[in-house]
Amino acid sequence: MRHPFWVTQAELCYLYVMFVRKKKNRSGSTSVVVADKSSGQFREVKTIGVSSDPEKIKELCKAAIEWIDRYTGQLDVFVEGDRERQSDSEKETIRQVLGNIENILLNGTEQILDRVFRLVGFDRIKDNILRHLVIARLSRPMSKLATVEYLKSYFDEDVNLSKIYRYMDKLYNRQQERVQQISVEHTRKVLGWHIGLVFYDVTTLYFESNYGDGLREKGYSKDGKHSQPQVVLGLLVSRGGYPLSYSLFNGSHYEGYTMIPIIEDFVQRFNLIVVSV
Repeated sequence: MRHPFWVTQAELCYLYVMFVRKKKNRSGSTSVVVADKSSGQFREVKTIGVSSDPEKIKELCKAAIEWIDRYTGQLDVFVEGDRERQSDSEKETIRQVLGNIENILLNGTEQILDRVFRLVGFDRIKDNILRHLVIARLSRPMSKLATVEYLKSYFDEDVNLSKIYRYMDKLYNRQQERVQQISVEHTRKVLGWHIGLVFYDVTTLYFESNYGDGLREKGYSKDGKHSQPQVVLGLLVSRGGYPLSYSLFNGSHYEGYTMIPIIEDFVQRFNLIVVSV
């Protein structure tokens, strides 16, 4: 009899694409669903059942495996022939192992970046939307609408688009200073509480509009969009590229006059001692 974890590539593909997933609900119960990732995106094919009883959950998992076999219309991959038929317990073990591998691959990015998110200290801001936006931005930068679809497809997170837009206002109006404070504290900790060298860079961000508003104004565009309003963004980082601070300036502002103000503002806000600038 071959080793229970020895499966052919064909068997691996069959089990890898469609698998059984146990999903925790807010009520404390567990949903057993059949999930599929054959198209490159995660989707739930069928909900088998919901229960809080461990024995019932096992029964639902078994029913889900049987449903997969019926749904695919394929013969059991552990066929007779030149191989010995695996026992039911061995087949179940393989399915569980491969199902766990799929879950890890599906949520691996979130698991890694979520730990970094907490390590930096951003979990002190009790808002899951911030965590979702940060992880999605690092994983795959895209529009807000595409981010909603990405979170659902890859992380199984339902985040309403309107909530994201409302949170952007909240982040700017009430949480911006705290986010920067946490970021600077982490950077100082990494650098042994001594920021001896800073780097400054400037870019421009243009808007698809024909009108300015006092902040968004026409100016020298690094994107070549001189006819459209823009803002000037100055970014301050430490040695190693750790973020320190940023500032937005009027789009018509000459970038050569932005460096000293942002450094002076940074020093004042975070009570730093500057030897020379």
